[in-house]
Amino acid sequence: MTGDGPHLILFDCDGTLVDSQHVIVAAMEAAFAACGLSRPERQSVLGIIGLSLPQAMRRVAPDADEATRVRLVSAYKEAFFTLRSDPAHHEPFFEGVEEVLAKLAADEAYVLGIATGKSRRGVASLFERTGIGRFFSTVQTADDAPSKPNPGMVLMACTETGIAPAKAVVIGDTVFDVEMAQAAGARSIAVGYGYHPQTLLEAQKPTAMVKRMGDVPEVLNAILAKGLVEGS
Repeated sequence: MTGDGPHLILFDCDGTLVDSQHVIVAAMEAAFAACGLSRPERQSVLGIIGLSLPQAMRRVAPDADEATRVRLVSAYKEAFFTLRSDPAHHEPFFEGVEEVLAKLAADEAYVLGIATGKSRRGVASLFERTGIGRFFSTVQTADDAPSKPNPGMVLMACTETGIAPAKAVVIGDTVFDVEMAQAAGARSIAVGYGYHPQTLLEAQKPTAMVKRMGDVPEVLNAILAKGLVEGS
C-alpha cells in the first residue's frame, strides 16, 4: 500500500476482536436481577453491544426511570468484573484476530487503534490478559467520548494520531460502528460474524463487508487502493 502517509485502522472490540457475548449477557441478567427487574431477552442484549452503558440501558430498559438505569449501570459493572475473573467467562478471540493484528501492525501503511464501548478498565484488562495492546497507537473507550454512533471516538483517534478522518477505516460488527464511521467522514468494514445480523449491516451500506477476520487485510488494501485511484 502506498500513498501520502499511513491510514488509521480503528477496531471495535466486542463482537469484532473478542467474543464477549456470554459474559455480557450474564452480567446484564445479573444487573436486572439485582434491581428487581425481569431479565431482558438475549437478542435485545446482543443488539446493544457496542453502545456505552447508559445508552445501552436506555434501549434495553426503555420503561425504567433514569434512577433505575443508573442502578442498572452500576450493577452491570459490578457483575461484569466479577464474572470476568472466572476463566469460564473469558472473552476469546475470534478466529484470525491475532494474526491479522500482527500483520497490519507490521505494515508501515497502517496505524492501528481501538474504538469501543468498553470502559478503559475493561480494555486494560483485555490487553493485560492477551498482550494485544502493543499493536495499538490510540485507544478510545466509552470513558473518553460520547457513545457510538457519535463520531467522537473516531475524531479523537484522528487527533491523537494526526491522521485525517478521510484516511481512517472503522472495522466493527454493528450498525453503530458503520454509522460512527460515516458520521466522522471515515470508511468502514463490517464483519459479518458478530452480533448484528448481516442484513442490518448491509442496509447501512458500509464501504465493505467480510465474513471472517482473515479477509480484512485483502479487503482493506483493496478499498484503500481504490480511494487512492479516486483521489480520496
